[in-house]
Amino acid sequence: MAPKLRDPSLFKQDVCYVNGEWVKARSAKTFEVHDPATGQLIGTCPEFDAQDTEKAIAAAAAAFEEFRHKTGRERSKLLRKWYDLVVENADDLATLISWENGKPTADAKGEVTYAANFFEWFSEEAPRIYGDTIPSSVPGNRVFTIKEPVGVCGLITPWNFPAAMITRKVGPALAVGCTVVCKAPGETPYTPLALAELAHRAGIPKGVVNVITALGNTPEVGEVLTTNPTVRKVSFTGSTPVGKLLMKQCSGTLKKLSLELGGNAPFIVFDDADVDQAVAGAVASKFRSSGQTCVCANRIFVQRGIYDEFATKFAAKVATFSVGNPFDTGVTHGPLIHSRAIDKVEQHVRDAQQKGARVLLGGHRLPDLGANFYQPTVLVDMTTDMAMASEETFGPVAGLFPFDTEEEVVRIANSTPVGLAGYFFSRDLERVHRVAEHLEVGMVGVNTGLISDPAAPFGGVKESGFGREGSMYGIGEYQVTKMVTYGGMGKKLQS
Repeated sequence: MAPKLRDPSLFKQDVCYVNGEWVKARSAKTFEVHDPATGQLIGTCPEFDAQDTEKAIAAAAAAFEEFRHKTGRERSKLLRKWYDLVVENADDLATLISWENGKPTADAKGEVTYAANFFEWFSEEAPRIYGDTIPSSVPGNRVFTIKEPVGVCGLITPWNFPAAMITRKVGPALAVGCTVVCKAPGETPYTPLALAELAHRAGIPKGVVNVITALGNTPEVGEVLTTNPTVRKVSFTGSTPVGKLLMKQCSGTLKKLSLELGGNAPFIVFDDADVDQAVAGAVASKFRSSGQTCVCANRIFVQRGIYDEFATKFAAKVATFSVGNPFDTGVTHGPLIHSRAIDKVEQHVRDAQQKGARVLLGGHRLPDLGANFYQPTVLVDMTTDMAMASEETFGPVAGLFPFDTEEEVVRIANSTPVGLAGYFFSRDLERVHRVAEHLEVGMVGVNTGLISDPAAPFGGVKESGFGREGSMYGIGEYQVTKMVTYGGMGKKLQS
């Protein structure tokens, strides 16, 4: 049976939110959305095309002319109202996330809280947008800067955090006075559409927030967002190959870009670490959302002196997981998003086995639960020639690599073209600073497996992209700096 919402009007079928109204696709075409746990049809959504997207951009452009002139305090109050409505409807939003994404209820509720907090954070930043006064090198000149909104923003978000990835981008955009066109993920469109309904109830002016959907037409919609000259900023969270394509498409109009792309996070446990603390951190980092996050531990390196102890305790903890339908009581881990995700996980496990790895726990699909379920898996005796060493698994499989020295593990950790997040556990203060500085990543977790926080800047280096989301730095991604030089100010006062 389909889950029930306390407020059924939050479930929006066959319509997108454009210019303050709920509209169908021009072609009337739709695509289907399926429950990853059961395979059953959830509903249908509009298959927007290029012309539909152009209309949404035009609506955002028209709204920008007025919205940009609202005071920071006015924008703050709108974001705060939206935040309050998200909190009031948290249970329904969590239900939608579990239904279309497969996250267990507790995990989904955690995402809603995380998502809401971005609105709260940026509602507090909106009134505090400051320029600078700069001493001029020319006598009689005065120089100051103004921070202005960049303009219409195209936001393209992924399926793994259908609420939080929307709010992490929309929050700062609205805080500074931008308007947005959000391309919701085709796998999980109903959570973003519910957020659009709450934006409407919060009194966000028409055209300021537009949420559109597409599945088969996603490349077409993405090309419009990246090539239309009215769009001055594109923010994308997703894979590195797609990010490179979007960046290339944006080059024709030199848009401002934020790209949060793929990762291959090293998780390092030194022999001076608290093993129990490291096990807890590794479980939290690796198996959150069944391993389907860009900052998941993808390569777990354990120093040989504690390798066996760590592996035994880690596998014992993973063995306590309960896999099943996300709405069932006691379930800790749900399905993967679709069959392609299952196939990749299985390929990585088989590749590792063929090259000498041992399966300590799991290693199989769970067809009795459904087509998209995979057993939480722990592999030991991993080596760097295995696919998991160089490819992002994005699933509930943990591979443990032994290492001997600090220099060796840092070199291996950095031997990848991406650099999003990295983690390590150590009680040696000198090592903490040394390794944190040498890891080639945008974010480092020391003695913790969870680093996401609205107050902390989120983003990577190398082919994991550029730009930062969240925090005091995230708001600048949606601004441009205008310099003003005021001349003729050097005359003496007359008596």
